[in-house]
Amino acid sequence: MTTTDPSVRNLEGLESGVVVGTDGEIGRVGQVYTDNETGQPSWVTVKTGWFGTNESFVPLTEARMDGDTIRVPYDKDMIKGAPNNDAGEPLSETDEQGLYSYYGLAPATGTDSRTTINDGDVASRTAAVGSGEFLTRSEEELHVGTEKVQTGRARLRKVVVTEQQTVTVPVTREEVRVVREPVAPGDTVDATIGEAAADVVLTEERVVVNKETVPVEKVRLDTETVTEQQEVTEAVRKEQIEFDEATVDTDPRPAKKRK
Repeated sequence: MTTTDPSVRNLEGLESGVVVGTDGEIGRVGQVYTDNETGQPSWVTVKTGWFGTNESFVPLTEARMDGDTIRVPYDKDMIKGAPNNDAGEPLSETDEQGLYSYYGLAPATGTDSRTTINDGDVASRTAAVGSGEFLTRSEEELHVGTEKVQTGRARLRKVVVTEQQTVTVPVTREEVRVVREPVAPGDTVDATIGEAAADVVLTEERVVVNKETVPVEKVRLDTETVTEQQEVTEAVRKEQIEFDEATVDTDPRPAKKRK
């Protein structure tokens, strides 16, 4: 344990002092508590919160005083988070045990704490060995899920197009040809000499085109699900617990001024 600076013994300086922590000014001193046996200051309360309405207990075990500035090795959050006790009221044994435990200090055994200097109230306590408290370590977990979103639209429509088709169709026609045959004996023929005529009817096939609309195919749209793997990279925060080893004076006797 670091020996308390002799200037900290100045009670008047403590009463009007300002507590400064590792991250700057914490607040003004509200009450000063002294040890019953030695008469030395052991605790001060510091006014925190809006308009100084709250007071938190701060040990003077490792405090250093520079004029009216009381420097302590704690930050504002730690001091404000100290166990809540009524400033100006006596510290019970349980209260003081809780405070020593919170600040990680080994209390001096066999001594009593006494009074606040500002108002003269007497407070007794018995020191007890502090016990360590747990720190909760937290970290962020990455939770990844999926959601369906519309990415596009597909439409099925039909249009009319014209194309040329060529089909070969056989057609027939009649042509005239002259056939000559000799008259055979016994054939009955007209033997009159004169003009005459003989006709024959000629025919032919012509191509006739008809178009008919017929259904040939049914077409529809469908969807299918395709699964692929995607990597997601995101920054997550986590807390780490660090261990700082400090030397603690376990001598139960009150600290004496060094010569």
